[in-house]
Amino acid sequence: MGENHEKVLGFGLHQLRNRRIVAVLRLRFACLVCLLLAVSRIATAADWLTFAHDPQRTGWASEEHSISPETAGNLTLLWKTKIDSAPKGLWSLTSPVVAENVSTKEGNKTVVYVAGVLGTVFALAADTGEELWHYTVKNFVESRTGVYIYQGGFLCPNGITATPVIDKNTNTLYVIGPDGMLYGLDLGSGFVHYGPVQFVAPFSKNWSLSLVNGKVYTTLSQGCGNGISGVYSIDVRDRHHPIIEQGLLSNTNTAGIWGRAGPVIGTNGRVYGGTADGMFNPAAGDYSNSIVAEGLEQLSVLDYFLPPNWLYLTHKDFDLGSSSPVYFGWRNRNLLAHGAKEGVVYLLDADALGGKDHQTPLYVSPRLGNDRQICCEGIGIWGGLSTARDTSGQTWLYVPMAGPPAADGPKFPMTNGDISHGSVMAFKVEMDPKTDGPTLTPAWIAGNFDHPDPAVIANGVVFSLSNGENAIQKGGEVKRLENTHPAVLRALDAATGKELYNSGSAISSWVHFSGLALANGKVYAVDHDANLYCFGLAGRDHSTKPPAANE
Repeated sequence: MGENHEKVLGFGLHQLRNRRIVAVLRLRFACLVCLLLAVSRIATAADWLTFAHDPQRTGWASEEHSISPETAGNLTLLWKTKIDSAPKGLWSLTSPVVAENVSTKEGNKTVVYVAGVLGTVFALAADTGEELWHYTVKNFVESRTGVYIYQGGFLCPNGITATPVIDKNTNTLYVIGPDGMLYGLDLGSGFVHYGPVQFVAPFSKNWSLSLVNGKVYTTLSQGCGNGISGVYSIDVRDRHHPIIEQGLLSNTNTAGIWGRAGPVIGTNGRVYGGTADGMFNPAAGDYSNSIVAEGLEQLSVLDYFLPPNWLYLTHKDFDLGSSSPVYFGWRNRNLLAHGAKEGVVYLLDADALGGKDHQTPLYVSPRLGNDRQICCEGIGIWGGLSTARDTSGQTWLYVPMAGPPAADGPKFPMTNGDISHGSVMAFKVEMDPKTDGPTLTPAWIAGNFDHPDPAVIANGVVFSLSNGENAIQKGGEVKRLENTHPAVLRALDAATGKELYNSGSAISSWVHFSGLALANGKVYAVDHDANLYCFGLAGRDHSTKPPAANE
């Protein structure tokens, strides 16, 4: 009896222990699920951390799902905020960058950041457009004019020209001040917790920042501030031990990478850019009018592509710097696509630019635009190419073309709107059965663009800004401030080019050398009058607040 009682009691205690173990395991599993969900939210966070979304400068917001061809017609201007910053010549605000779940004085928020050319950085709440903080950098040296023919003018504005970059891991916004100092600002408060460190030459012309493996990258061009053309990096992992490296591409002020995207960084450990006019002599370290690849960890030239007609390009001032290339994967290959003033697009093997002779691309298109063969009216390809894959796995390439398409260029199966002034061209990247290499198949062309900016793609929708600037350089900066037109945001069906949305008169003025940002179902744009615009779906809650425990 007693023995049986002890067995029963032992069995009961064993059951109780098992139940407690199961309860603990369930609790731990629930915590693990919560953790995985939190990590998943971080991993798929709908941020826009850098120009064109990612270091490869694809312009593809692959994590966006709220805007679609079915909903894009419901887009509207949600808010417009006048930034307390004045333009300088052609320059005003940098392209926006966006981070969600930022801890601010008003709680966790999605925050959008822009920098004014005069030296102030602004952080605004993405839900209301209210300013959360601003920070004005201090110039430690005086700006100069007259020492260089372009210094102080629109080519060398002595201000902030590089779009900042966001580091979510350290809650830091990196920005280069007018005098070349790098600042790291807290995302939520604007407090300086990195630098200032002298990164590049004071009052140089530097371009959109990128951040990879704890290093901030930029490019310099046009000899502004006596800065030598090339790729520059700074290791920001230890604020007390910044390591700066320079990968110079010229012995003078030529060969600058002045595509507005700055450094284009591949997943293969290389950084790319298209260079400007000047001498070409690799033995002497001059890489003008070419597409170059430098090592990411050690900034030295590893490879280059020199167009066979580079002497013609030099003679016509068709340097490859008017646009930024885009890096993407295709059929187990790494590709680089680039096009500039001439109106021709190259597809290159990103791991072997130009092949053994450095002059053989995988594919070169016929002339797509600029039949007039002029350099200085903003005709041809400007800004940057963009790419995305659709749900079927098809890779697309989107090309902004200023001016009419080439008369003898490829014919597009679908034409949308008047293409006589400017357009966005869409191509499918497909396999050439003769070579097994990539080729571009025309898909559609969308017109009515008054100088199109680089495209941004999300969930089957292509966004581009008709920027409205006067790009005719004859007559100088004063003339270029005349005869401008208000910018217009347009949304196109990514498969057909059909217009889904047009912002009409919502934007007050034009914009120079800018770009869009897209995050959490909202599209952000700036104009020359220092306004920041937020477009989104009418009547939709764009909050990314994590669901409650009982949801």
